[in-house]
Amino acid sequence: MSLIGSPIESERSDGQPGLINWCRAVMIYWQRWFSRRPKRFRKAAWLCTGLVGVTVLYGFQREFRIYQSMEPYDDVQLPPDYQEKTEWVFARLMYPQHPHARFGRYFGWGTLNWLQGGTSWTQDYPRADRHFSLALRRLTRVQVRSVEQPVNLDDGDDVYNWPWLAAGEMGDWKLTDSQVKKLRDYLLRGGFLMLDDFWGYEEWDRFYESMRLVFPDRPIVEIENSDSVFHAVYDLDDRYQVPGQWALRRGTTYRNVGGETAHWRGIYDDHNRLMVVMDFNSDVGDSWEWADDPEYPEKYSALGIRIGVNYVIYALTH
Repeated sequence: MSLIGSPIESERSDGQPGLINWCRAVMIYWQRWFSRRPKRFRKAAWLCTGLVGVTVLYGFQREFRIYQSMEPYDDVQLPPDYQEKTEWVFARLMYPQHPHARFGRYFGWGTLNWLQGGTSWTQDYPRADRHFSLALRRLTRVQVRSVEQPVNLDDGDDVYNWPWLAAGEMGDWKLTDSQVKKLRDYLLRGGFLMLDDFWGYEEWDRFYESMRLVFPDRPIVEIENSDSVFHAVYDLDDRYQVPGQWALRRGTTYRNVGGETAHWRGIYDDHNRLMVVMDFNSDVGDSWEWADDPEYPEKYSALGIRIGVNYVIYALTH
């Protein structure tokens, strides 16, 4: 259920009690009646209330959806347990294309409508998402759903159901004003956002067009090695650039001017909690996507998966 609310009148214009006062009266009556019940009855009632709350939460979440990937080899079969209810889900942020997106219509890629998939937000999707979810299952005790959840910021308050978000190909996003506002509120309320796979000065500039609107008053900083995000499960002081499979085919590890050096950047809230992490000049998503390919070097998938595990556990504990 949404955390966003609006004022409700406590007294109507005709002088009769409004909704707030009516609710207060009902709560007072309920508390007095409830306090007179036997202890065993009260415990059973609280248990039922909790079960109802969980049921309501699932009822307000958007259903699982599948979109076309911009990479045809990523359209993989559904696992048999994809409908299982779990405590953690890999949520992937959907976003509109930048007019000069690397993989947008400007270069002849993608479909006409980002809402239909096939555009930059579907880079690595859904194979990377499912590979990482499987790894998280094996490496932690977190109960993980086997499939991802595409999340559209324009779908009412649905984003608040998914406390961990990931997005890739960040040089291609272009958020609307309403999406900027929704994402800012989501992050300040405790949400976590991993941003990946953008390279060099040109892609950083396109990425920053939207990011600076989300947090115009908060700096993007280099995350220190001592930060707990790099030690939540694995000690990751020795990090190196994680190349995409596309780069290795070319005999290099990066693309674009300014893409030579890996950076691990972030944005903090007022309590020194990382809200946003950025794998700039790395392609961690590819390290998940190609983890089962013998031609993709194991050392990159090993680091990429460990980074992802730390991000998830950090988000769950901060």
